Amino acid sequence: MGVTMKDVAELAGVSKSTVSQFLSKRYNYMSADTKKKIEQAIEELGYIPNEVARSLKHKKTYIVGVISSTILSRFTTEVVRAIEDECQLKGIQVIVCNTDDDPLKEKEYVQSMIARQVDGLIIFPTEENKKLYASLLKNGYPFVFVDRKVNDISVDTVLLNNEKASELAVETFIRHNHTRIGIITFPLGKKTITTRSERLSGYRKTLDTYGLAVNEGYIKSGRLDQLQGLIDELFHMDSPPTSIVATNDMILEQVLIYAKRNQLTIPDDFSLIGIDDVSFASFYTPPITTISQPSFEMGKRSARLLLDKIDQREQEPDGRADIIRLDPAINHRESVHKLSLKDKEKV
Repeated sequence: MGVTMKDVAELAGVSKSTVSQFLSKRYNYMSADTKKKIEQAIEELGYIPNEVARSLKHKKTYIVGVISSTILSRFTTEVVRAIEDECQLKGIQVIVCNTDDDPLKEKEYVQSMIARQVDGLIIFPTEENKKLYASLLKNGYPFVFVDRKVNDISVDTVLLNNEKASELAVETFIRHNHTRIGIITFPLGKKTITTRSERLSGYRKTLDTYGLAVNEGYIKSGRLDQLQGLIDELFHMDSPPTSIVATNDMILEQVLIYAKRNQLTIPDDFSLIGIDDVSFASFYTPPITTISQPSFEMGKRSARLLLDKIDQREQEPDGRADIIRLDPAINHRESVHKLSLKDKEKV
C-alpha cells in the first residue's frame, strides 16, 4: 500500500487536517516549524498527494486550460507564461493547447478540456465558435478571453488597445514626412480576428485624421506562407510605400527576410515599424522601432479574472463582463528614416 496522508501526519507529529492545509497551501495559521516538519516527512516518505481524492473533495481538479492561437509568437508565449506563473501561485496547473487559429481545432480542444473537467479556460478565440461560447456562458462554465474578443459574447476579456498600436506607428511615419504607408496583416474577412481588424481600423483612422487618403493597394493580408509574395507586390507597385507597418512579430520577421533576400536597406530603402517588441529588434542592424504590448500583464490579468470566476462559480452571474484594454508603448529606434521636404515632394 502507498504512503498516505495519515503516515505523513504521524511522522510529522501533526493532524491529518494540518497536512491537508499544508498541501492546499493554506499557511495562514501554520508556524514555520510545523511547515518544516511536514516538508521533511513528505520528503522522507516520498509521499505523492492523491490529486483525484483532492479534486473530489473540493469539487475542483486544480487544472485550467489555455487554448492558444499559436505558440510560435513571442507575444503568445509571454502571455501563456504569465498565466502559468499566476496560476502556480494558487497551486493550479496549466495545460496549453495550440490551435494555429484553426476554428475546428479550437472547438475540439475546448470540448476536450471540458471533458477532462478542467476548472476553467483562458481562450484566444475566433469568431467561428460563437455558438460554442454562448453555450458555455449559458451553462455557467468559467472562461475568459485574452488578446481577442468575440462579438455578442459577454465574457471577461483582456486585450490590447489595438487601434492605438497602429496609431502610434502611423503617426511616427507621418511625423517623419511619410505619406505612402503600407500595412501587412494576417488574413482578413467577415469573421476576422479582433487584433487584425482593429489594427487595420487604427491605420485607416489615423491616415484620415491627418488628411491622407487610404491607398487600398498598400494594404496586404494573407497567410504566413503567402507573405513573401505579398511583400514583393508592395515593392513592385508603380509608387511603392516608403514605410511599412508589420502588424505582428511573425510578419515583421518575414519583412526582414524579404529585405535581406532582395538587398533592401532599412531605413534607406524603406522605413519599418513592427507591432510586438521581439527580442532581436533592439540589436538588429539597424535596431527596429517597435510597438510593445504589455504581454505579461495581459496574462496575469486574464489568469486573475479566471481564478475569480472559478472561486465564485456557485454564485449567480450578474451578466456583466469586464473588457480590459491595456495600452501599447512605442520603442523608438533606428528603422524610421525622416524624409526631407524635397523627398516628400517627390513622393
